[in-house]
Amino acid sequence: MPRPRPLTNVATAVPHGHPFGTDQQLTPRTPHSGSRTSRLEQGFSKLPLAEDANDLDYDEHDALQSAPLLASSSTARFSVHTVRSDRRDPPSAKSDGRGTFLHPTQFLSRALAQLPLAFGIFMAGVLLILIVLSLTRPEALHKYIGAKAPPTSSIAPPTSIPTSSISSSHAGHSQSNIHVLSYENYTKFPLSGHEYRAECAKLHGGYMTHGDYWDADPMGSFDVPHREDESICRSSITYMLDGTVGLSADLAIMAQAAALARERNRTFFINDSHWNRGKWLDHFDDVTQRQPGPQPGCKAPSPDELVACPRTARHWVISASTAKYHFAHGFSNHYENSYGHNLNRLKPIFEQAFHSFDSTIRPNRNVRRLIKLARDELSDFIGVVNERDTEGDSIYVGTHIRRGDRKSLSYSYKDRKIPLSEYLTAVSSTWTRLHPESPSKVTPVVYLATDSPEARQKFGELYDGEIFSLFDATNSSLRALASPREYNQTQFDELSLQARTTATDGMLVDLALVSGLWARKDELVPDATICALSSTVCRLSPIGLGWDRAFGKVNAMGEIDAQSKRWVDVDEKGLVVPVWQAFQLFN
Repeated sequence: MPRPRPLTNVATAVPHGHPFGTDQQLTPRTPHSGSRTSRLEQGFSKLPLAEDANDLDYDEHDALQSAPLLASSSTARFSVHTVRSDRRDPPSAKSDGRGTFLHPTQFLSRALAQLPLAFGIFMAGVLLILIVLSLTRPEALHKYIGAKAPPTSSIAPPTSIPTSSISSSHAGHSQSNIHVLSYENYTKFPLSGHEYRAECAKLHGGYMTHGDYWDADPMGSFDVPHREDESICRSSITYMLDGTVGLSADLAIMAQAAALARERNRTFFINDSHWNRGKWLDHFDDVTQRQPGPQPGCKAPSPDELVACPRTARHWVISASTAKYHFAHGFSNHYENSYGHNLNRLKPIFEQAFHSFDSTIRPNRNVRRLIKLARDELSDFIGVVNERDTEGDSIYVGTHIRRGDRKSLSYSYKDRKIPLSEYLTAVSSTWTRLHPESPSKVTPVVYLATDSPEARQKFGELYDGEIFSLFDATNSSLRALASPREYNQTQFDELSLQARTTATDGMLVDLALVSGLWARKDELVPDATICALSSTVCRLSPIGLGWDRAFGKVNAMGEIDAQSKRWVDVDEKGLVVPVWQAFQLFN
């Protein structure tokens, strides 16, 4: 077979304008043609022709091949960089790890280009470590980053009482992880609501805790020293009446505190040291008799052993002033029905309050007598009305109008005072909705509970039907309970103690009749309740009516039954979700 003819007229990749010219024909280089490529192939050790500037320019051009034309581009020899680096790069040149040698400046530029990526990976690792520490060992994180520890004024080493006496309420925590709270700056116990709130602010300020509602603080257990006495209850929850809010506001929060004591198997107490309405037993039954707890007859702890924060302390005290630390978002997350929607989420909290008012928070014998007198006189009044109007019914609509220092939640009303016309319209529309068969001329009897003598008078002038209230009672002991003036919390202490005690009894009678609270099965209860959610009386009214009567058949999405509901809010009118809330928190 004849040998192939040598290649001729092979075009080069030299661009137009190259020093060699565009018409010059070149012989293809081979491993034996004396080129620098051949030297790399170890064909010759010398270059037969002198290397002039043209040769350098020629070899520097990217388009020229650095290996024989017949070599495969997939071989290791087919590399422009290999030839160039052999000829140009100094001995100090770096390799990029792939056989390619880089000039120091090239190596530095590549390294600098990768710095942001390396820095990002490093910072991500640091953040991951910090997140893990914040969840598992926050106390170590505080130490490492130099965060402020809880104020030294609220934490002190144990003095005369050993720290080990705190251990009964902190199972699972080592003794070395217990911090002793010191109230040494105070001389009178129990502290006031504002003082307990200040202590809570010291403990919780600047720190975010993780975990469940009843988890101990990640930094350790906090409590005051305790005296060991077998006659004292092992653990307790005390609701302190500090006189900073109205009666119904206290009762709404207290109902939840009593429920927590039942759940946690703690003894429940009421402390009235700072109450501006007399003594608890002046108006209510003893809660330790109604809810005896796990150790019936045990003694309440000494007032200096009560702790407002944290709630994991052995003897936890709650008041309206500190409720925001315990009944806010964390409480809702734990006790709401997490699978329910809207109003259905609040049903467990509703049931807790219902149980508390049914079994624990009960008026004493004297107040029950007043409530019965009012119910009996209202029943007689309705009977008289029915005798005059044979088409009437033996039922009434409870209506509560709060004036004084209370403002509406809605900003749609002038001066944030709900007009009487809103209540009148609600009474009429509710009666028509619940009793569509009733003749249009029939209007229900209204039991009007109000703190305002002026509101009672104007409502009577505008309403076409009959009204009964404490102002209208024929019984002098009931009429004496009517509010002499609009209620203002900041001015309440200006009244005499007797006047404040009487006002408290009057409020309890109004609450019972407008909502149906504490009624026996054979006693008269309201057919519906008209009120404003801005008042806590309105928040407690569904407890007296019961879930199904108050809200109707609540659907799966938690929407109130607009047709069958008997609890009607004239303030937000169901435009805010949820339409009802069990209590109010105060700053």
